[in-house]
Amino acid sequence: MSGSRIFTVCALLAAVSCQMAHEPAIRQKGGKLPVVTTLFPLYDFARNVGGDKAAVSLLLPPGAEAHSFEPRPGDFLAVRRASLFVYTGEFMEPWAGGILKAIKAPELEVVDASKGIVLLSAHAGDEQGGAEHHHGADPHIWLDFKNARAMVDNIANGFAEKDPANRGYYLKNAADYNARLAALDGSYAAALKTCGKRVFAHGGHFAFGYLARRYNLQYVSAAGISPDSEPSPAKMVEMIKVMRQNGLRAIFHEELIRPNVAAAIARETGATLLPLYGAHNVAKDDFEKGVTFIAMMERNLENLKEGLECGR
Repeated sequence: MSGSRIFTVCALLAAVSCQMAHEPAIRQKGGKLPVVTTLFPLYDFARNVGGDKAAVSLLLPPGAEAHSFEPRPGDFLAVRRASLFVYTGEFMEPWAGGILKAIKAPELEVVDASKGIVLLSAHAGDEQGGAEHHHGADPHIWLDFKNARAMVDNIANGFAEKDPANRGYYLKNAADYNARLAALDGSYAAALKTCGKRVFAHGGHFAFGYLARRYNLQYVSAAGISPDSEPSPAKMVEMIKVMRQNGLRAIFHEELIRPNVAAAIARETGATLLPLYGAHNVAKDDFEKGVTFIAMMERNLENLKEGLECGR
């Protein structure tokens, strides 16, 4: 963040500090608990947990890349005015820590939704579902629905801690939503065990390792952990070889990233391009239409079934 941006943020925070010093510990927004989330899965989970008692907002603009996002002055103020701030950690949102240091809000309930979840590391071997790993840690933890349920519980506990009078309401909502995630998990397990292809080829950065591990698929991606990473010529040749050796007739690409690499591999192999949601964020049109995390994951399953030739 530039020096001028830091000065602006500090000035704005100072301007509202006196006003906020007299606000109650649980600040209300239209009679609801104000909650700020960093990523789309957290936004949707928090909406389901908070129900009609929470006003949940998404800090990351629809369509923006989470890793490289630079918070604006208004984002700092939104977090400063919130009762809860929900994030997942340094690997997906390296800027979140800077916001928390800048605002200095002791009454803010900070919820690390990744608490207790072990990240899939670059050093994990083929014993974890046959996934191919690259340098770094995969932060897309919600793509394993067991992890997603743990995230929902962490968020619900944060709500209950901040607003204990409605603890039962939040925990009940979390249990209901987790039942839906468990059903989704069951649908994936049932469908993906019937696939004719067990190799899951992705022409983008390493983002679907948790999904592959959960359902015992072998995952190969063209690039590494960073969304800005580009595959080397040797890696492209390797991907084409994998496609041909395994008779793969589809290659997947992420919905928010131009599928240039996947398209190049598809031209060489005659494969079909199929989109998948990484779900850390969504397109503006989808967001405005009220798309949900579960709906996106249901779309993913349909494309996986087609691309991996399941149930044939």
